[in-house]
Amino acid sequence: MANTKKRILTGDRPTGKLHLGHYVGTLQNRVRMQESHDLFLLVADYHSLTTHPEKEDVVATRQNALEVVMDNYAAGIEPSKVTHYLQSDVPETAELTLLFSMLATVPRLQRVPTLKEVMDNLHITEPSAGLLNYPVLQAADILIVKGELVPVGKDQASHIEVTREIARRFNTRFGEVFPEAEALIPEETPTLVGVDGQAKMSKSLGNAIMLSDDEKTVSKKVMSMYTDPNRIHATDPGIVEGNPLFIYHDLFNPDIAQVEEFKDRYRQGTIGDVECKRVLVEKLNAFLDPIRQRRRFLEERPDDVIDILRMGAERARPIAQETVAQAREAMGLISPIHAAVIDLYR
Repeated sequence: MANTKKRILTGDRPTGKLHLGHYVGTLQNRVRMQESHDLFLLVADYHSLTTHPEKEDVVATRQNALEVVMDNYAAGIEPSKVTHYLQSDVPETAELTLLFSMLATVPRLQRVPTLKEVMDNLHITEPSAGLLNYPVLQAADILIVKGELVPVGKDQASHIEVTREIARRFNTRFGEVFPEAEALIPEETPTLVGVDGQAKMSKSLGNAIMLSDDEKTVSKKVMSMYTDPNRIHATDPGIVEGNPLFIYHDLFNPDIAQVEEFKDRYRQGTIGDVECKRVLVEKLNAFLDPIRQRRRFLEERPDDVIDILRMGAERARPIAQETVAQAREAMGLISPIHAAVIDLYR
């Protein structure tokens, strides 16, 4: 029976271990989607080159890719239910990126809102052609496997619109080959604040609780967590709204009645930060225990991690090869030898 599930393409940059912010923002949703969709998970090592092309960074992606796979597995991704692969293990993506580059104009790519943001964050004064072409490479990632849906935050929706424009332009000019992938934007994409109160948890800012952190590390990070800066004593009334301590309680403490009691007492000044934090440490470690256990399983079996990516590439690459063949044929970009082979099997 043909697979009737819609195909989703999503993925991670291989920057190393993942944290609770990744879990809240993407991983928990992936675990749900692997049951309802045909889920392709990309480890985007080509994309890393657009901002970190130095050799030491490129070499580091090897181990970082394995860390990303282990954290996805630890969070509940089942290799038998998804196609998890390394971007560069499907080199047809590079060829499709080249073909798509002929359909995207420089002014259009310069208008992608996140380009300036990335340049500002990384202090890049002159973007490489690769960075400018980032949305085209992303279009190739999606369309090489005929992705129909792409889970993104609102800030990434402009990239998916570039993908849709390229697909339309190709189909109009050469014939129907590619679907017009749709951005799958959750009604509310959670962004977990860092333990220092910064707007976003980030490993580079040192404000993250990693999925792989041990119990003592979690305790240390939580006990130093930023709370209400105007609350000097435990008897002072405190602010709950926007307080990282209670944002985390809401997300990771399943005892709703206890959380509401803590909020009421905090507002009244009858409970201190320390007591609230100690309970949060307990709840967070209970949440992370099964994740850490699943991760240790793969840490002790590094060959299994490599096999996950190998099996993913073995499934993704024939799909990619067929897609590129269809694109080349539609364009008329076929050598006499290639044309003879196509005719032979018709």
